[in-house]
Amino acid sequence: MSVSDADIAFALELFDALGPLTTRKMMGGLCLYRDGTIFAILHGDGSIWLKGAGGFADKIAAEGWEHWTYQRDGGKVTAMPYWRLPDAALDDPALACNLAREAISHLD
Repeated sequence: MSVSDADIAFALELFDALGPLTTRKMMGGLCLYRDGTIFAILHGDGSIWLKGAGGFADKIAAEGWEHWTYQRDGGKVTAMPYWRLPDAALDDPALACNLAREAISHLD
């Protein structure tokens, strides 16, 4: 499934307060960048996933955010460093941007 123009517009509006963002379509989704650093992925199903690293990853894992995993050929489950943005943040751009800022602060 390919990411829709409406989903792209929603994600860009949600994170508008972060300042200028750039995007790149990849594997049916969209990568979101701030200052050249990827901080989120928009999946083809419209879900938004923040990149987690360091203390931020520990925090959101402890909070029970859904971790992006997929099953490889042969059945091995692989985890990616992304967690699904909570529904509350989808309805609250200030919360979404605060979470994104926190995610970005742990990426190096």
